Amino acid sequence: MRPDLFEAPDYYQLDDLLTDEHLLIRDAARQWVKRDISPIIEEYAQKAEFPKQIIKGLAEIGAFGPYIPEEYGGAGLDQISYGLIMQEIERGDSGVRSTASVQSSLVMYPIFTYGTEEQRKKYLPKLASGELMGCFGLTEPDHGSNPGGMVTNFKDKGDHFLLNGAKLWISNSPFADIAVVWAKNEEGRIHGLIVERGMEGFSTPETHGKWSLRASATGELIFDNVKVPKENILPGKSGLGAPLGCLDSARFGIAWGAIGAAMDCYDTALRYAKQRVQFGKLRNCNRKNLLR
Repeated sequence: MRPDLFEAPDYYQLDDLLTDEHLLIRDAARQWVKRDISPIIEEYAQKAEFPKQIIKGLAEIGAFGPYIPEEYGGAGLDQISYGLIMQEIERGDSGVRSTASVQSSLVMYPIFTYGTEEQRKKYLPKLASGELMGCFGLTEPDHGSNPGGMVTNFKDKGDHFLLNGAKLWISNSPFADIAVVWAKNEEGRIHGLIVERGMEGFSTPETHGKWSLRASATGELIFDNVKVPKENILPGKSGLGAPLGCLDSARFGIAWGAIGAAMDCYDTALRYAKQRVQFGKLRNCNRKNLLR
């Protein structure tokens, strides 16, 4: 392990389980985080503001839909590569990782998996490049752990759907260009719809006063008689299993991210212990002493 990237050794020899490609992908993400995230994240966390200038960099390291095929703008990587990128991003900040996870697993994944070929070609390349940013509308003010109880709904009006309702605690919503929204039709069946910023009656007020994920933008999705074109429905899967499938994909990246956060906590504690002065002495703290 190169000391310029990570001071703590690879104690469990996990690098031996990775391919050379995996190591290159991880190191590229790690270098970017150290260069572009670490120097600024404290300021943005204190301001409770998402640093929008990093979107291009996230796209360049493949953080947006890395497992999406190249023909749709993705990198065509495997799931381990996706996990490693999320791990390194969360070493920099959990909120930034959340932004990338939403774009990949909760916006690009459902469009790729449940969408039409026209939808894939229209949205995925721009999402992969960061030209478009997305969010995922499932949680509601009165229906968090019970998504099947949602009241957001749409009605067939002939040449369009009419969408009404609200979503809450939505990552990326304040600046998202599109939202993958889950709502019930007139028969009570859950479907996904792509709602675009600028559609009349669609607004995204920001949530303030968060105590965590402060560098991640969070807000609401409000739908007041929003006319959604019929071609914006995701036809590949309906029912509660559709959004839950997206959450399964997101949990994979979140689990890797949690490991990244733990790695950074350990690395920070180790570096602090090595330079801490107590009773007029520098505590020469090795790993054995640190774990006592």
